[in-house]
Amino acid sequence: MSRRAARDRRRALLTGLAFLSPNILGVAVFTVFPVVFSLVMAFSNWDLTQHNPFKDTRPKFEGLGNFAELVRGWEFLRYFGNTLFFMMGIPVAVAGSLGAAILLSKDTRAGGGRPYVWLLASAGLIAGCVMLALAGTGQTAMVLLIAGAGCGILLLGVTGGLTFYRTLFYTPHFVAGVATFILWKKLYAQQTGPINVALQPVLDGVAGAAQAVGPFFTALAWLGVVLLLLLLAMGLRRLRQVYIDGELGWRAALLPVVLLLVPFGVAMMWGYASPYRAVLLVGGVAVVLYHATRLVRSADKFSAPSATEGFGSALMLALLTMVGQFVVLGLLVVAGNVPSMAGDGVLEAPSWLTDPAFAKPALMIMGFWAAIGSNNMLLYLAALTNVPGELYEAADIDGARPMQRFWNITWPQLAPTTFFIFVMSTIGGLQGGFEMARVMTEGGPAGATTTLSYFIYIEGFETGRLGFASAVSWALFVLVFSVTLFNWKFGNRYVND
Repeated sequence: MSRRAARDRRRALLTGLAFLSPNILGVAVFTVFPVVFSLVMAFSNWDLTQHNPFKDTRPKFEGLGNFAELVRGWEFLRYFGNTLFFMMGIPVAVAGSLGAAILLSKDTRAGGGRPYVWLLASAGLIAGCVMLALAGTGQTAMVLLIAGAGCGILLLGVTGGLTFYRTLFYTPHFVAGVATFILWKKLYAQQTGPINVALQPVLDGVAGAAQAVGPFFTALAWLGVVLLLLLLAMGLRRLRQVYIDGELGWRAALLPVVLLLVPFGVAMMWGYASPYRAVLLVGGVAVVLYHATRLVRSADKFSAPSATEGFGSALMLALLTMVGQFVVLGLLVVAGNVPSMAGDGVLEAPSWLTDPAFAKPALMIMGFWAAIGSNNMLLYLAALTNVPGELYEAADIDGARPMQRFWNITWPQLAPTTFFIFVMSTIGGLQGGFEMARVMTEGGPAGATTTLSYFIYIEGFETGRLGFASAVSWALFVLVFSVTLFNWKFGNRYVND
């Protein structure tokens, strides 16, 4: 290469670096330096209340002291448990996004013509009857406003079709998060919130029924026990069947089985459903032993898959079943306590954001509402358009039912999209929870809604323990990195298969 060519090359390189220098400096100053500096702080005892310009003391190197405090302290483990509790809503949110995408891929205007006119007239009749009935019963202005908004959505949806509904479903995603949280905080207000205003008449009726037919609620609680055992049996039966068929490896089956048993462990350890714990323990052990015995008896029918075969589908099944078990467990606890709570004939609407028993479910309901129409719904809508129509035509020729079409065509074709959504939702779940806790509950009541991200904020910016907050941040990084590697190792293989 000639000297002139080398000089021109250096000049081009310097010119390119000059144009890139603002971005390089920005990344170095605002990303690389804070990350490296936080890693250094994680091994120090830096505390703003002790180490500041007004005092002579300086931060000292602490080694692994901050990380040892994480392991010994109960706060990190408790707030990590809160984070995992909120993450139980991820499978439900993913299922809701998929359901919304499937519904929004259908035509809602009956193809036009006379059916469309009848549909529009029916929607107007329903809206008018609802508003007249509410006005006649003397409902509050807030209830009438919410009902009117619902009736307006029905009418606009019939006239606007998919365009209106898709816009409506996606609206919570681009509305400012703080504004949404403030709105939900007003909705959850104990005395004036529309949720409790609508719920209180129902609770009054339940209180009267509890006094009249108290054993009925006890029977409901026992029904919840039966449902818990049935969900466990159904999950284990499905895992056993795919294991025998050679679609599930033994290593891949371990974590799903453990997840199915988690609700029973929670009921035993934390004292939930205390009158029914013995039955849950004996019944759960009996179900597990039954399926283990059936598995051993079917040893001659085993295929020989790889040890990690089918992990993705088994994990999704276990997660959905586990969430259903927790929902049933919560309803079981409520049904079992209704007679004692309504002893004086009164059932008060819950104090959603100030009661430790209702704060986390309240935030999860809000998160589910926001997640249904999020980017996940758009990803599923795009993926549904790429499913080959020939597959559905072949299924129709074979006489497949709608549920068979979904499980054998739609769901497998959506595996790459589901994998991506699940990975990103897991990362977001571990890192999230700060804004909603800060705005709606300030981490309370009694730390019930404090997540790891909010814990980092408390330690770093409220108490001033920057060294300890940095250690928590890096512990969270290790968790996110480990879970992501786990997802890529097993989930990516499932998608490729």
